[in-house]
Amino acid sequence: MTLEGIRTDTLSPAERSARMALVRSRDTKPELRVRRYLHASGLRYRLHQRVATARPDLVFPGRRAVVFVHGCIWHRHPDPACPLTRTPKSRIGFWTTKFAENVARDARQLAALEAEGWRVFVIWECQTTDRAHLEALLLAIEGKAQEIVPAARAAC
Repeated sequence: MTLEGIRTDTLSPAERSARMALVRSRDTKPELRVRRYLHASGLRYRLHQRVATARPDLVFPGRRAVVFVHGCIWHRHPDPACPLTRTPKSRIGFWTTKFAENVARDARQLAALEAEGWRVFVIWECQTTDRAHLEALLLAIEGKAQEIVPAARAAC
Protein backbone atom coordinates (compact mmCIF):
# COMPACT_ATOMS: atom_id res chain seq x y z
CA MET A 1 0.00 0.00 0.00
CA THR A 2 1.18 3.50 -0.65
CA LEU A 3 0.39 6.73 1.10
CA GLU A 4 1.26 9.73 -1.09
CA GLY A 5 3.95 7.71 -2.85
CA ILE A 6 5.47 6.34 0.38
CA ARG A 7 5.20 2.62 0.89
CA THR A 8 4.02 1.89 4.45
CA ASP A 9 4.55 -1.87 4.30
CA THR A 10 7.45 -3.69 2.71
CA LEU A 11 5.28 -6.70 1.86
CA SER A 12 2.40 -6.97 -0.58
CA PRO A 13 -1.04 -7.69 0.92
CA ALA A 14 -0.77 -11.34 -0.17
CA GLU A 15 2.70 -11.71 1.37
CA ARG A 16 1.55 -10.01 4.60
CA SER A 17 -1.46 -12.32 4.77
CA ALA A 18 0.74 -15.38 4.30
CA ARG A 19 3.12 -14.20 7.02
CA MET A 20 0.30 -13.48 9.48
CA ALA A 21 -1.17 -16.92 8.80
CA LEU A 22 2.02 -18.39 10.27
CA VAL A 23 1.34 -16.80 13.67
CA ARG A 24 0.20 -19.66 15.89
CA SER A 25 -2.06 -19.61 18.90
CA ARG A 26 -0.94 -22.98 20.29
CA ASP A 27 2.43 -24.60 20.85
CA THR A 28 4.28 -21.29 20.69
CA LYS A 29 7.86 -21.10 21.93
CA PRO A 30 6.91 -19.28 25.16
CA GLU A 31 4.15 -21.82 25.85
CA LEU A 32 6.51 -24.74 25.22
CA ARG A 33 9.08 -23.22 27.61
CA VAL A 34 6.46 -23.05 30.38
CA ARG A 35 5.13 -26.53 29.64
CA ARG A 36 8.61 -28.11 29.68
CA TYR A 37 9.53 -26.40 32.95
CA LEU A 38 6.32 -27.37 34.76
CA HIS A 39 6.38 -30.94 33.41
CA ALA A 40 10.03 -31.39 34.44
CA SER A 41 9.04 -30.12 37.89
CA GLY A 42 6.46 -32.89 38.21
CA LEU A 43 3.24 -31.06 37.42
CA ARG A 44 0.77 -32.64 35.02
CA TYR A 45 -1.79 -30.63 33.12
CA ARG A 46 -4.32 -30.62 30.32
CA LEU A 47 -3.73 -28.56 27.20
CA HIS A 48 -6.24 -26.03 25.89
CA GLN A 49 -9.17 -27.63 27.71
CA ARG A 50 -12.36 -25.57 27.77
CA VAL A 51 -13.01 -24.15 31.23
CA ALA A 52 -16.00 -21.84 31.67
CA THR A 53 -15.90 -19.61 28.58
CA ALA A 54 -12.13 -19.80 28.09
CA ARG A 55 -9.47 -22.13 26.71
CA PRO A 56 -6.43 -21.60 28.93
CA ASP A 57 -3.06 -22.82 27.69
CA LEU A 58 -2.64 -25.11 30.71
CA VAL A 59 -5.35 -26.51 32.97
CA PHE A 60 -4.69 -28.19 36.31
CA PRO A 61 -8.12 -29.70 37.11
CA GLY A 62 -7.18 -31.18 40.48
CA ARG A 63 -5.70 -27.90 41.66
CA ARG A 64 -8.50 -25.78 40.12
CA ALA A 65 -5.83 -23.65 38.47
CA VAL A 66 -5.28 -22.43 34.93
CA VAL A 67 -2.33 -20.75 33.23
CA PHE A 68 -2.40 -18.37 30.31
CA VAL A 69 0.89 -17.79 28.47
CA HIS A 70 0.30 -14.37 26.96
CA GLY A 71 2.26 -12.95 24.06
CA CYS A 72 3.35 -9.46 25.03
CA ILE A 73 2.37 -7.85 21.74
CA TRP A 74 -1.04 -9.52 21.33
CA HIS A 75 -2.24 -9.21 24.92
CA ARG A 76 -0.55 -5.84 25.64
CA HIS A 77 1.84 -6.56 28.49
CA PRO A 78 1.23 -3.65 30.88
CA ASP A 79 4.89 -3.42 31.97
CA PRO A 80 6.24 -0.22 30.36
CA ALA A 81 9.75 -1.72 30.31
CA CYS A 82 8.69 -4.64 28.10
CA PRO A 83 10.34 -4.23 24.69
CA LEU A 84 7.98 -6.74 23.07
CA THR A 85 4.84 -4.65 23.57
CA ARG A 86 4.78 -2.49 20.51
CA THR A 87 2.17 -1.29 18.06
CA PRO A 88 2.69 -1.70 14.32
CA LYS A 89 3.27 1.58 12.53
CA SER A 90 0.76 0.90 9.76
CA ARG A 91 -3.02 0.71 10.24
CA ILE A 92 -2.73 2.03 13.78
CA GLY A 93 -6.50 2.34 14.19
CA PHE A 94 -7.03 -1.31 13.26
CA TRP A 95 -4.33 -2.55 15.63
CA THR A 96 -5.43 -0.33 18.51
CA THR A 97 -8.97 -1.71 18.23
CA LYS A 98 -7.75 -5.31 17.87
CA PHE A 99 -5.47 -5.09 20.90
CA ALA A 100 -8.21 -3.40 22.99
CA GLU A 101 -10.60 -6.22 22.10
CA ASN A 102 -7.97 -8.81 23.10
CA VAL A 103 -7.45 -7.12 26.48
CA ALA A 104 -11.22 -6.88 27.07
CA ARG A 105 -11.68 -10.57 26.18
CA ASP A 106 -8.84 -11.52 28.54
CA ALA A 107 -10.48 -9.57 31.38
CA ARG A 108 -13.87 -11.24 30.74
CA GLN A 109 -12.30 -14.69 30.71
CA LEU A 110 -10.32 -14.04 33.89
CA ALA A 111 -13.44 -12.78 35.68
CA ALA A 112 -15.52 -15.78 34.53
CA LEU A 113 -12.87 -18.26 35.66
CA GLU A 114 -12.42 -16.61 39.04
CA ALA A 115 -16.21 -16.47 39.52
CA GLU A 116 -16.28 -20.25 39.08
CA GLY A 117 -13.57 -20.70 41.70
CA TRP A 118 -10.53 -21.21 39.47
CA ARG A 119 -7.13 -19.76 40.33
CA VAL A 120 -5.89 -17.92 37.24
CA PHE A 121 -2.22 -17.28 36.49
CA VAL A 122 -0.81 -15.25 33.62
CA ILE A 123 2.81 -15.45 32.57
CA TRP A 124 4.03 -13.10 29.87
CA GLU A 125 6.14 -14.08 26.89
CA CYS A 126 9.11 -12.00 28.08
CA GLN A 127 8.97 -13.71 31.50
CA THR A 128 9.21 -17.24 30.12
CA THR A 129 12.97 -16.96 29.63
CA ASP A 130 13.49 -16.04 33.30
CA ARG A 131 13.86 -19.05 35.58
CA ALA A 132 12.77 -16.99 38.62
CA HIS A 133 9.39 -16.29 37.02
CA LEU A 134 8.92 -19.94 36.09
CA GLU A 135 9.81 -21.02 39.64
CA ALA A 136 7.37 -18.44 41.07
CA LEU A 137 4.66 -19.78 38.75
CA LEU A 138 5.36 -23.35 39.87
CA LEU A 139 5.12 -22.38 43.55
CA ALA A 140 1.91 -20.42 42.94
CA ILE A 141 0.27 -23.36 41.14
CA GLU A 142 1.30 -25.69 43.97
CA GLY A 143 -0.24 -23.24 46.44
CA LYS A 144 3.07 -22.46 48.14
CA ALA A 145 3.12 -18.80 47.07
CA GLN A 146 0.50 -16.13 46.46
CA GLU A 147 2.12 -14.21 43.60
CA ILE A 148 3.83 -15.37 40.45
CA VAL A 149 6.01 -12.29 40.13
CA PRO A 150 9.10 -12.53 42.34
CA ALA A 151 9.98 -9.56 44.54
CA ALA A 152 13.20 -8.95 42.62
CA ARG A 153 11.62 -8.61 39.20
CA ALA A 154 13.98 -9.35 36.35
CA ALA A 155 13.91 -7.11 33.31
CA CYS A 156 12.09 -8.32 30.25
